[in-house]
Amino acid sequence: MSTNKNALIRYRTLDRCFANPGKKYFLETLIEECSRILLEIEPGSNGISRRQVQKDIEFMESSDGWNIELLRIREGKKIYFKYANPGFSINNMPLNEVEIGQLQSAIQILSQFRGMPQFKWMEELLPKLRQGATANTNQKPVMGFDSNQYLKGIELLGELYASINQQIVLKVSYQDFRSDKPYSLALHPYYLKQYNNRWFLFGYNPEQEKYNWNLALDRIITVTQIQEPYVPNDQVDWNEYFEDMIGVTKHVGLEPAIITLHFKGDTCKYVLTKPLHGSQRSKWLDTNLLEVSLEVVVNYELKRLLLSYSSNVKVISPEYLSAEIQQELMSSLNQYADKEVKI
Repeated sequence: MSTNKNALIRYRTLDRCFANPGKKYFLETLIEECSRILLEIEPGSNGISRRQVQKDIEFMESSDGWNIELLRIREGKKIYFKYANPGFSINNMPLNEVEIGQLQSAIQILSQFRGMPQFKWMEELLPKLRQGATANTNQKPVMGFDSNQYLKGIELLGELYASINQQIVLKVSYQDFRSDKPYSLALHPYYLKQYNNRWFLFGYNPEQEKYNWNLALDRIITVTQIQEPYVPNDQVDWNEYFEDMIGVTKHVGLEPAIITLHFKGDTCKYVLTKPLHGSQRSKWLDTNLLEVSLEVVVNYELKRLLLSYSSNVKVISPEYLSAEIQQELMSSLNQYADKEVKI
């Protein structure tokens, strides 16, 4: 079985087709979809043959592949394919030998760039890649990473990443925490952002004509492709977009504010070694009191962060933020008003 990059592209494409509940994929449509993706990536590609797709399916069903459980459902004289388990994806499976080989090759190439200023991000990435490449061996892991492998929607990450690179318009079925049922929207995907072990997709929403529409992956129900012209992003510089904020929420017209905080006790040293934001400026007022100033937008994530420090922080300014935090703490305290507190 071929272990080149085209094989992996085909497996991922077939996986997405088998998992799509909104469309029936017959052998002919699987061939068309794989050929379309290959042509987009390599314009000189000759596409893919019927026999190759059949061999790919056999490989994915084998123990050398992913042992997928595939249904073959007859409709008239034709048969379409879908996963027996609608929630299954090879993205959730341990790496197989094909992927391990590809990953190890990628690590060797990336390692050549270590030490170069523009590739500092690889100092954190390479250990993760190496640990992933040895996941199926007897070698025990020696590093633990802060991630949630059970997070709903994480299986969409690869497909959304590909949609951004290939400039594919998406129809997203989404259910935010305020809604009783899912609703659909169109999105031209631009950017993926991780915050607090959750992933968020940013893009252009044509209904609202908004370029920084934000969707949490764990609230996405389904994603399908739309055959519409893609609107490129010429409005938002994502490096700058997140510079003046904590988290991912920035309402239109929201400007950064100077936030002054007083931390006390052992929390002072913690905040010094793990700054809340890149704009943080700190000075000791005495041996037990640290003043911290930030220049950020006041959003939901900032408030949640401040509340997490409880009695170890006091918001000095702006006054409206101080009042909001105080109200939140009072509401929390009132929940225990009918109980005797012993200190």
